[in-house]
Amino acid sequence: MSELNQTHGKVEAVKPTTLDQIWGDTGLSKYKTLDEKQYTSQLDEMNRSDLQAHAISIGIIPIDNRETLAGRLLKEFRKHVSSHTVPNRIDHSAKVSKKALDILKEGK
Repeated sequence: MSELNQTHGKVEAVKPTTLDQIWGDTGLSKYKTLDEKQYTSQLDEMNRSDLQAHAISIGIIPIDNRETLAGRLLKEFRKHVSSHTVPNRIDHSAKVSKKALDILKEGK
């Protein structure tokens, strides 16, 4: 029993969607993290001028309202993370045996 592992069965392969990802970019170069909680805590620790400088470095036009700027930064961060974690589509065209199909049809 100690050697058994529990798994969810989902394939966790990520398909590269940009040239940077093909060349090995993991997404950590822009924000230094892909964890939303960690990024949110980084934003909370920044003062307004730091937030504006961070926004400029990311490519967002800085504004004076701290809450709105933090919301825009968080939205851009979520887009960045989702672009680096797009899973591959699973090929469902595999042949299934007649016995397996009969078992699956029992619930009808």
